[in-house]
Amino acid sequence: MLSRLYRGIFLARLRAAFDAGLCFFGDLAPLAEPDAFRAFLAAQSQIEWVVYSKPPFADPSRVLDYLGRYTHRVAIANSRLLDHDGGQVRFRWKDYRAGGKSKAMVLDAFEFIRRFLQHVLPKGFRRIRHFGFFANPVRGKKLAQIRAALNADAPSPKVKGDDYRERVARLTGQRLDICPCCGGQMADIFVWPSAKRPRKSRVQCDTS
Repeated sequence: MLSRLYRGIFLARLRAAFDAGLCFFGDLAPLAEPDAFRAFLAAQSQIEWVVYSKPPFADPSRVLDYLGRYTHRVAIANSRLLDHDGGQVRFRWKDYRAGGKSKAMVLDAFEFIRRFLQHVLPKGFRRIRHFGFFANPVRGKKLAQIRAALNADAPSPKVKGDDYRERVARLTGQRLDICPCCGGQMADIFVWPSAKRPRKSRVQCDTS
């Protein structure tokens, strides 16, 4: 029942989009003809669709973590663009089915732009990091102006958090800087240097 309901709604919306001027590119260009499009819809209506329903998000923090990938990043970073020649665009992508291995893909320029535009926000929307008084370049100045306009006091400075010794004492009731034998105050006299690890190249995570 879910399969047929979803199929009917999807095909109805697709038909309405076609009547409103839906465009087709690449291998789907022949579907721009009304007869071909009607034949395509008729064939799809005879297929039993498989509807994959995922469980809901665990909690609001997971929702913010998921949406944050799109509100703070562009569709594709410049570092992923490798080459363009003869109307072809070559770029790097991450194959998560192969353990996150980085691979290269070549697309026709029109297809590349079509996919890119799917990530462009609709008119009236702005990416969080590029808009508003919380934007990094103007945040300090704008917040001061807003507080002055509202006659609001500046927030109190953040209190420096306890170090690990204080946290352990608060959680366990035992202090790490007190000698368990004599009860005297212990002091750091030497810090053993940690082994230097080879610096890894910075990898930018892109979910597009």
